[in-house]
Amino acid sequence: LLSLWSLVCCSAAAYADEPNPSKSSLPHYEYDHGGAVGSSQDTRIHVFTVDYDYVRIPYEVTLWILLASLAKIGFHLYHRLPRLMPESCILIAIGALVGVIIFASDHKSPPVMNTSIYFLYLLPPIVLEEGYFMPTRPFFENFGSILWWSVLGSLLNSFGIGLSLYGVCQIKAFGLTDLNLLQNLLFGSMISAVDPVAALVVFEEASVNEQLYMMIFGESLLNDGITVVLYNIFIAFTQMHRYEEIESIDVFAGFARFFVVGLGGMLFGIIFGFVSAFMTRFTHNVSAIEPLLVFMFSYLSYLSAETLYISGILAMTACAVTMKKYVEENVSQNSYTTIKYFMKMLSSVSETLIFVFMGVSTVGKNHEWNWAFICFTLLFCLIWRTLSVFSLFYISNKFRTYPFTFKDQLIISYSGLRGASSFSLAFLLPANLFPRKNLFITATLVVIYFTVFIQGITIGPLVRYLDVKKTNKKESINEEIHVRLMDHLKAGIEDICGHWSHYQLRDKFKKFDNKYLKKILIREHQPKSSIVSLYKKMEIKMAIEMAESGMKISKLSTDSLQLCKIMNIANAKRITWVRSLFQVPTYSRHNLPTSTNEKQAQEILIRRQHSLRQSCRKGNSLPWGRPAGTTGVRYLSLPQGPSQPTRRKTRRVTFTAKKAGRSGFDTPKVIKAP
Repeated sequence: LLSLWSLVCCSAAAYADEPNPSKSSLPHYEYDHGGAVGSSQDTRIHVFTVDYDYVRIPYEVTLWILLASLAKIGFHLYHRLPRLMPESCILIAIGALVGVIIFASDHKSPPVMNTSIYFLYLLPPIVLEEGYFMPTRPFFENFGSILWWSVLGSLLNSFGIGLSLYGVCQIKAFGLTDLNLLQNLLFGSMISAVDPVAALVVFEEASVNEQLYMMIFGESLLNDGITVVLYNIFIAFTQMHRYEEIESIDVFAGFARFFVVGLGGMLFGIIFGFVSAFMTRFTHNVSAIEPLLVFMFSYLSYLSAETLYISGILAMTACAVTMKKYVEENVSQNSYTTIKYFMKMLSSVSETLIFVFMGVSTVGKNHEWNWAFICFTLLFCLIWRTLSVFSLFYISNKFRTYPFTFKDQLIISYSGLRGASSFSLAFLLPANLFPRKNLFITATLVVIYFTVFIQGITIGPLVRYLDVKKTNKKESINEEIHVRLMDHLKAGIEDICGHWSHYQLRDKFKKFDNKYLKKILIREHQPKSSIVSLYKKMEIKMAIEMAESGMKISKLSTDSLQLCKIMNIANAKRITWVRSLFQVPTYSRHNLPTSTNEKQAQEILIRRQHSLRQSCRKGNSLPWGRPAGTTGVRYLSLPQGPSQPTRRKTRRVTFTAKKAGRSGFDTPKVIKAP
């Protein structure tokens, strides 16, 4: 509440008139580069002064981020709320509440998000996070269907909605005759940008099958870039003022630009991905800047692509997918953890701010209401989404081994939620070319509210009601190894038969990757995993103990190293351990602390030894139910020596020379030990 009140006060103060400097009771200091103050200024020292204008921008940005973070925390405090509605609904509602308070306090429209802020600062973290953490194997296995649906689906929705709305605008009773064909086509491309974040969250909770999840994920990854390209093409056509001036050469140039922008963006991103992976090869001694290189090269690919008027979204996506495999091999574990969490944090904050600003922009005077245009827009969005899904998947199912069922297609058609991209593109419209810009903004907000609140809330119950096919359980290591074996075997069979499929392509790329790319992009002499290094150290330690205790060499494991090699390594290791006792800890401002795997392994062994010693005490038993002191139990973490302390006192059994009983056997006499 405090942050909300501060934000409202700051936003209201932003619209206040500038005070007269001569009537202000507070002095205003103007600093130059030398720190001198003009002679006309009041040079007296004041105990307490306020200069909000100096910190206004970072102060308000911090309050917005804090408000968005608190809203996100509050949403997840109540565990049932995420199951009832998506997170975007709550964020939009909070933004609308802030907008109402600002509008009521000042009677002016609340501040809206600048489109340059969205496309240059808020959208790149979301695109980078989606591309970097994308599951590559299922994505490329379904890449043909994803590309078919994303490209042709976006084109069908854009032209279908635009042409349908143009037909509605020809009816004079609706008062929309001033909207020409190009304006309707541009609005159709703008409203076709989907943002199925809520659907993906529901799919993760419901554990739907992998191919259904990847279709929605791939659409969200590629759809924004495609719609932005269409949007820019129609903007260029609209700047000709009259669509009668557009010739056939302009139409062909527009289609050529569509492919150049898309393919050029992906090529640009791949180049930057390889460059960033190559740079991380030499950061072994300056690991502190490894996360910086990853973020800067990704962002540079986006900005460079936008500079050349090609798709920055596709460029950053391709850069993230390309560099992930090689960067993770080069950077340290600490850097990888930093990259992962910082990327997730930036994406979450950007997404939250977008939805909050979307709610704030709902309140204001920049709206124009037309029942016919808004209702038909919503209707055509639903109709063309459904038609495009069932028509395109009917064709693609004929070429798929595992076709999409009717339930899958129904869920895909219902997952067409609109979001931040449509909202930002609507505000980006130039007012001089679109006199009815406010009508487009209002229609876009209505479609966003309907899809987010109605479809976003009901998609979870719909998935459960239709009983969509669930995904398989997570593969074990054994299953994953056999899957790789079968992939290699299928590639060999296809090579013999002369058949060509994705198995053959994957096998060829792996060979090319191992032969050329990894040698260039991945650092040499990579350290072994912590498990291997820990096993090696335990072997050396055991060899030292055996050598010192005079045990026979034959007791060594057959998998161990040769004796002479073990002794040389053991002596070198002992010298290293002795030196480490007297080593002074050092600090480097250019490098992260060394990996803590050795310390963690040592701590694990110490804790295990302590727990086993505790279990051997009187009154305790071993974890698996056997009493302490049971013979045949070997404590791997305890040194070899005398037998462990027993839980019970020993008993001595003696046989007395008495007359045998009926059974013919002597009866033993038990004497307890003192």
